[in-house]
Amino acid sequence: MAGVTGSIPVAPTIAHHNPLSDFFSLYSHEFVRIACCVPRTRVADAAFNLAETLRLAREGDAAGTAIMVFPELGLSSYAIEDLLLQDALLDEVEESVAAVVAASAALFPILIVGAPLRVAGRLYNTAIVVHRGAILGVVPKTYLPNYREFYEKRHFVSGANVIEPRIRLAGQEVPFGTDILFRSTGSVPLTFHVEICEDIWVPVPPSSHAALAGAEVLVNLSASNITIGKAEARRLLCGSQSARGIAAYAYSAAGPGESTTDLAWDGHAAIFECGDQLAETQRFDPDSTTVRADIDLGRIRQERLRNNGFADCAMLEGERVRRFRKLDFVLDAPAQSVALDRAIERFPYVPSDPARLRDNCYEAYNIQIQGLVQRLQSSRTERAIIGVSGGLDSTQALIVVCRAMDQLGLPRSNVLAYTLPGFGTSDKTYRNAWRLMKALGVTAAEIDIKPAARQMLGDIGHPFGKGEKVYDVTFENVQAGLRTDYLFRLANQHRGLVVGTGDLSELGLGWCTYGVGDHMSHYNPNGSVSKTLIQHLIRFVAASGDVSAETAAVLHDILDTEISPELIPAGAGGAIQSTEQSVGPYALQDFNLFYLTRLGYRPSKIAFLAWNAWHDADRGAWPANLPDGTRRAFDLAEIRHWLQLFLRRFFTNQFKRSALPNGPKISSGGSLSPRGDWRAPSDGSPDVWLAELEQAVPKG
Repeated sequence: MAGVTGSIPVAPTIAHHNPLSDFFSLYSHEFVRIACCVPRTRVADAAFNLAETLRLAREGDAAGTAIMVFPELGLSSYAIEDLLLQDALLDEVEESVAAVVAASAALFPILIVGAPLRVAGRLYNTAIVVHRGAILGVVPKTYLPNYREFYEKRHFVSGANVIEPRIRLAGQEVPFGTDILFRSTGSVPLTFHVEICEDIWVPVPPSSHAALAGAEVLVNLSASNITIGKAEARRLLCGSQSARGIAAYAYSAAGPGESTTDLAWDGHAAIFECGDQLAETQRFDPDSTTVRADIDLGRIRQERLRNNGFADCAMLEGERVRRFRKLDFVLDAPAQSVALDRAIERFPYVPSDPARLRDNCYEAYNIQIQGLVQRLQSSRTERAIIGVSGGLDSTQALIVVCRAMDQLGLPRSNVLAYTLPGFGTSDKTYRNAWRLMKALGVTAAEIDIKPAARQMLGDIGHPFGKGEKVYDVTFENVQAGLRTDYLFRLANQHRGLVVGTGDLSELGLGWCTYGVGDHMSHYNPNGSVSKTLIQHLIRFVAASGDVSAETAAVLHDILDTEISPELIPAGAGGAIQSTEQSVGPYALQDFNLFYLTRLGYRPSKIAFLAWNAWHDADRGAWPANLPDGTRRAFDLAEIRHWLQLFLRRFFTNQFKRSALPNGPKISSGGSLSPRGDWRAPSDGSPDVWLAELEQAVPKG
C-alpha cells in the first residue's frame, strides 16, 4: 500500500544536519510536536464524532503538529455497551474511518483515531494510524478490563488473538496487530508505538517492549472514566512509563459527550517526556480540548545512548522485543517554519519554580556538608584551612566548612580562614571577607601577598618587577599561585585540610590557575556547583535560620558584588576586573555547559535552545530573588559569540579537569570530575564542534 513498506532498516535523513534548513524551526533540531485531543462526542453518533475529529485535525495541521492522538473508540463513543454489536453503527464507523483517511491526504499530522472494527468474525477495540491518505496500520487493544465497572470482554476480543496480520479497511490492505512500530524515514525521523487504555494499567505494558525495540514516542488512546483520585494514578502510570522507557508518552482519554448512565468522564489528556509532565488538559472542560507539547527526541536518544541498562534489558527480553514489525513511512517537516512552544529554563541548574529551587538548594547544601564531614573524618583531620576572598565561591565554601565542624562537634575555631589581599583586591570584598569570618566565629587571619608577589615577579624578570604596569596572565597567576601555596603550607603547619572554593562553571571554562593555584585543594565541596546556582545556595543559607542575622546581612552584601578574580588593579574610575567580560555571561556559559556535557547536543541545537530561552526577557519564568538588572535578553549574535568562546575554552582546558581534587557530585547537570562523571582526553580538539556551529547557526 502507499506510504508503508517492509521492515528493512532505512537510515533516516536528519533534517538538522542540513545547514540550509530553517534554524528557527523546531523540526530542524530533533523536536516533534504532539497533540492529545479530547473531542466532544455524541453517544453512538459516528457522523458527529467524525466531524469534530476532523475539525481538531485541521487545527492541528495549522499548528504544525506531527502526531495527533484521539481517544479510545472515539469515532463510535466508548460507553455505548451492547450498541457496539450493532451492524448499522459498525457500518457507519467504517465509513467514518474512510472519511478520516480521505481528509488526511491534505493534512500534515499523523492521525491516530479509535474505533471498533470487525475482523475475521471478531470485534476488536482498535487504534487506526492514518497519514497522507493512507492507513499505516491498525493496532488492537491487548488487555480488556472485565472487572468492577468494565465489561469489555462482553464485546471485544483481545489483540493477542489476531489471526490475520493484514486486513482490508477503507479500500486498503493494511498491517494489523499488536506487534507494530511506526517508523518515519523522512526529514522528521521518529518511531512510535500505539497501545490502548488498559494496556498501561497492567504490570508489563506492551509499550515497555516497544520502547526497548526502538519506539521513542508511546501513544495511548484511552477512555478511562473518572473516579476520585484516578487522575493522579494516570499521571503516575504515564509519567513512570515515560521515565522507565526513556520515551515520550502521549495519553488521551474520553471527555464530554460520553454516556453518564453509570460513569463520568473528565477528558484527561497529558504528555510526558522521560518522566517529566510537559502538558495536560484542563479536566472537565465542557467543550472539545487539545493539549500540545514539543517533544525533544534528541534528549530521548541521548539518554538511551548513556543508559546501557536500557540496551541490556532489550537483550534479556529477547523475542518479546524482536517480534515487532517496523513499518516505514515518510514524515517530512512542514514547509512553514514551526516555532518552538516549550518552556526552556534560562538556568538549567536553577529551576524557576520556587519550591523546586528550595528543594535543590537544600539537597546541594547538605551534600556539600556531608561530603566534607566524611573527608574530615576519614582523614582524621580536625582543622580546615580556607582562603576567603569576600566573593561568592569562598563564601559558600566557608559556610559549608562551619556547618561540617558543627556536625562533627568541633569548635569553629578549628576553621583557619585567611584573607589574602593582592594587587586587585577591592575595599568591598576585603571588608566583607573580614565581616564574614568574624560573624561565623572562625579563626581569622590575613596574609598580604603583595610583597611575595613583587619578589617573585622581580625574580623571574617580569616587567612589573621593574615598575611597569604590565598586568598579563603571569602577573595574575603569580598571585593565584601564591595564595594556594600559602594555604597548603599553612595546612602542613597546622595539620589541616585545604578546602577548595572553585566552582563547576570555572572548571568548564578553564577559568582557574592550574596546579598550585585555585585549581588545587585537598577537597572541594563547590566543584560541581555552577556559578548560577551558588548565589541561590547563599540566599538559601541566609534565609534558613542556620546563620545569625549579622551573618545573613553580610551574605546579602556579598551577593550584590560583581564577580571578579580581583587580580588586576582597578582601572579608570575604580572599575574592577570583570570575569564575565573575559569569559562571557555565566548565565549563557552555564547553559552551554549543561547541554554540552549532560546531553551531548550539537552546538546548533544548544544555540537554538539558548535563543528560545534568552531572546525575550519578558517571556517565560525567572528564578526568584534575582538582583535588579540581571533579567536581560541575549540576541542570536551574542549567543553564537559566547558559545564559540565556550567551545574553545572547554576543549583546550580539559587537562585541568583531568587532575581535579576530590569533591562530591551534586547537580543533575553532572560533574566534571574524571571519576564522578566526565571523562575526556586532555588533547581533544574543538574543531568538529566549531565547524558545526559555523555551518548551522546564522550569524545574526
